[in-house]
Amino acid sequence: MTVAKEKSGREDADDKGDMPGGGDGYVPSQRRIEREAFKRARARRATAIAALSTLVTGVVLYLIVVNAPGWPRTEETFFNGQYAREAFPKVLEGLWLNVRLLLICGAAVLVLGMLIAVARTLRGPVFFPLRALAAAYTDFFRGLPLIINLMIVVLGVPALRLQGVTVDPVLLGGTALTLTYSAYVAEVFRAGIESVHPSQRAAARSLGLTNRQALRYVVLPQAVRRQVPPLLNDLVSLQKDTGLVSIGGAIDAVRAADIIVGRSLNYTPYIVAGLVFVALTIPMTRFTDWVTARMDRRRAQGGSI
Repeated sequence: MTVAKEKSGREDADDKGDMPGGGDGYVPSQRRIEREAFKRARARRATAIAALSTLVTGVVLYLIVVNAPGWPRTEETFFNGQYAREAFPKVLEGLWLNVRLLLICGAAVLVLGMLIAVARTLRGPVFFPLRALAAAYTDFFRGLPLIINLMIVVLGVPALRLQGVTVDPVLLGGTALTLTYSAYVAEVFRAGIESVHPSQRAAARSLGLTNRQALRYVVLPQAVRRQVPPLLNDLVSLQKDTGLVSIGGAIDAVRAADIIVGRSLNYTPYIVAGLVFVALTIPMTRFTDWVTARMDRRRAQGGSI
């Protein structure tokens, strides 16, 4: 009897191991199986409809464009393969300048923006002049169009003929970009600092931390984590606006395309430069979307933000 029971127990265990869900004996109900099958079928149907809709829309737009009366002339002027092949390596060579400006100006913008934001959040009447200067800085450079700021710095500073001041259009253009974007980033950081509940600072002070230590170790880490998505969006915008330094004569991707256009009177190099910037921007944009979605999921689950 004992041998028979042991054999029966082993057979039952083998049968459970073959069941869905492993050896825990769980068997999904028929209703759940049907519901999951329905969800998969609905997802496949939605994907197929979206793909078909996208294809139809693309075909319709293509037919509208290629059948326009001026399409042959437009194709020759903006989509010429010969000029595209000529412009592509020179645009890529100039793009390296845009990438360097993004890296250097991006780091400078984060540091300067953080300092301005901290200055605007300092407490006490003794810091009023500093708060007023920081507020005036952000108001001025957020209201001043970037293109005008670039013209003033790139063209106006050399006209002053100051001793020891550079006249390099790359450095001056990077300075103008840093001044403008620091104002925007400062407001992002300030919003993050003010979003931290005052109880966090009070708790830090009750544990013996000074105001400076509470700001550095408690408030700023929370503020920065909360503002990562908008900060990344500002860096994406900065990456595109680095092309504006070409107004001072710097040979970046846009200026390299402009030189070929001026010689050939064909605008295909502009299209090449635009596509190169788009290809550089899309990964940063998708990364920003991923970070935003990840933080939203953590908030919904009650996790740390």
